[in-house]
Amino acid sequence: MQYQIFVQSHSQQSFVASVVGMSSVTTEGKTEEEAISKAKSALEAQLARGKFVSVEVNSEVESYPPIPQMKYAGILANDPSFDDFMERLTRIREEANLEVDA
Repeated sequence: MQYQIFVQSHSQQSFVASVVGMSSVTTEGKTEEEAISKAKSALEAQLARGKFVSVEVNSEVESYPPIPQMKYAGILANDPSFDDFMERLTRIREEANLEVDA
C-alpha cells in the first residue's frame, strides 16, 4: 500500500515529513531522506497498532425550508449600472448621516 508523505524544509538543518491524511504521523530529520525514513517507520508503527476501516454514512442531508428571498440573490451581478447605484446610495447615506449629526 502506498501513502503520500509531505516533506518541507523546517530550517537549514532540519526537514519535517508528515503522512498526508494522518496528522498524528509527523517526523523530523536532519536530511530529507532521514525525515522520510522516520515518517515511514512511524506510519508502520501506527498501522501495526490499528487498522483502517470503511464506513458508510447516510447521504441524506437534512433539508431546510427554502428561503424565498434567495431567488433575488445575485440578480444584479451583471448589471453595468449597479456600481453607479451603489456609489449614489453611499452619497445619500453620507448626507443623511451629516443631517443626523448636525
